[in-house]
Amino acid sequence: MADEQKLTRVDESCIGDHTTLNAGDECYFWREYTSGRDYRFGPGNDLISNLKKKPSKSSSGELRHKNRVITECSAFFSRAINPNWLNEATLVPIPPSKARNHPDFDDRVTRICRGIRPHPPLDVRELVVQTESLAAAHEAGCGPRPTVEDLLRVYQIDEAVAAPCPSKIAIFDDVLTAGVHYRAMQTILQRRFPAIKIVGFFVARRIFPNPFEAIDD
Repeated sequence: MADEQKLTRVDESCIGDHTTLNAGDECYFWREYTSGRDYRFGPGNDLISNLKKKPSKSSSGELRHKNRVITECSAFFSRAINPNWLNEATLVPIPPSKARNHPDFDDRVTRICRGIRPHPPLDVRELVVQTESLAAAHEAGCGPRPTVEDLLRVYQIDEAVAAPCPSKIAIFDDVLTAGVHYRAMQTILQRRFPAIKIVGFFVARRIFPNPFEAIDD
């Protein structure tokens, strides 16, 4: 169960929901997003629904809500993560599913990272870039989703921002599902920066609805 006031670590009680993670991974999340339910289901669903509004298909009102929740996410991480730890970390957003030349390129996770502490700014670097667009995993439905190998094929280190070498890396993303994107990011970053500690921070983790909730007392 997520604590709304602080980060919760993915531990043995829930790591089975994220099949690409292993016991050695250190990942934290804020809220829970219930799969298959809309924004009315709870604060996690409302937050993620607004966060994932597409730039090319959203009204000005929808984009205002998107900007609002981006600010809320930044403010939460600012309160929840030790500022001394942040001073020594390099924050690395997971690239969006669409490449920079796509109309639905969405830098929401980068904006969350930069908003955690704008002044003086934290070390936020898009160390990993995606070389081509892929279908968004949350829109795949029952269809195939990108694998770790698919992502490693289109991920590359941006050497233009690779120096100085980070002392610790924090990977940021909006929703932790199976953990495929985290695993691909952790793999390519660990290859480039071996022995550097890497942790993951997520706005929400995906959970599935209780199939027995209709008959619960």
